[in-house]
Amino acid sequence: MKVGVLLPNIPPVVGGGFTLQDDILQALVRLESRHSFVVLNSLREAQATEATAKQLQFVSLQRGFVGRAVFKLAGIVAKPLARSPVMRSWFQARYVRRLKQAVDDLGIEVMWFVGPYYADVDIPYIFTVWDLQHRLQPWFLEVSANGEWRRREKMYATAIPRASAVIIGTESGRAEIVQFYRVPPERVKLIPHPTPGFALDASQDSGREVLTKYRIPEGYLFYPAQFWPHKNHVCLLWAVKILREKHNLVLPVVFVGSDMGNLPYVRHMVGELGLSTQVHFLGFVPQEDLVGLYRNAFALTYLTFFGPENLPPLEAFALGCPVVASNVSGAQEQLGDAALLVDPRNEEEVAMAVKSLYEDLELRRTLVQRGLERASRWTGQDFVKSVFSILDDFEPVRRCWGK
Repeated sequence: MKVGVLLPNIPPVVGGGFTLQDDILQALVRLESRHSFVVLNSLREAQATEATAKQLQFVSLQRGFVGRAVFKLAGIVAKPLARSPVMRSWFQARYVRRLKQAVDDLGIEVMWFVGPYYADVDIPYIFTVWDLQHRLQPWFLEVSANGEWRRREKMYATAIPRASAVIIGTESGRAEIVQFYRVPPERVKLIPHPTPGFALDASQDSGREVLTKYRIPEGYLFYPAQFWPHKNHVCLLWAVKILREKHNLVLPVVFVGSDMGNLPYVRHMVGELGLSTQVHFLGFVPQEDLVGLYRNAFALTYLTFFGPENLPPLEAFALGCPVVASNVSGAQEQLGDAALLVDPRNEEEVAMAVKSLYEDLELRRTLVQRGLERASRWTGQDFVKSVFSILDDFEPVRRCWGK
């Protein structure tokens, strides 16, 4: 079959979405399949060149200089305008028209929407769900404000029931899809998030140069996450204050990530709690620096309220960094006994988990070893091979009609 793969041009600053899609793209370039693939909306020329000998085609949905300039203007210079419902609707309609035209012109028989992006195409498709937190925790502004709840619900309520297959990474996530959108369970395919390739393939260098580059001390608690409210940075600040005042344990904190609106509040809380000398804000850092930041951290403290899957704990596993993570829906399935799972609402529990790592070196070594073993279980190539299997199973159905 000829399969269209929608890979929106997510920039690296977005974080996990970029990492996951880039691993999938790399696997598509490297793997052989009896199906042919058209990667839509990817401008990554290096991968396209590498794939010329295979049945893998790259097609951009952004046409010409004028179109790119308009997108750049709306996305960078005029962000408030780009976020307006009218402007978003205009861009969406324009984007969908181009996608549908590409489907027709290229004879695509099946679409694969790799991320939570959907266009109403008239062919069978595979739809990937990352989370349904707008249903589970609608009080967080990032999934509800400025029409975001309605936008998400409209997309999922349309895309999920019509999909030939829906991809989700955990049984918890599958149950949520079945509950909220009444999809037969057999159409929901379980494919766990892969451990990011940059972490699995990293050299064994200690990466200690990051300490000098960013002027940070040793033995820090590391939290790489965009500054969204649901990332719960403030809980870690309270936990660090408890460790200092009740247990005489002073640990630096290193925050990495782009501001999604909540950074000023987190900075304010650092001052309110008297932690200015302990907390370091590095902003967005490149992947090559992330490796060293993980390797030199005392622990990853990932306290998000959102599940069912998160990539940073897998990155930490691969790079020998012990993990303290939120016990949210899906965490037990994804992380197992390789992480200390805590209630993200309870700063005392977070503080005690960190303290246990400090006092029990054997626990720390055990978690590191379990993490290394768990990280190697699932790669980007494993993920894509599972999608190939879905396509193989669907092929006898799709051959019943023409293009």
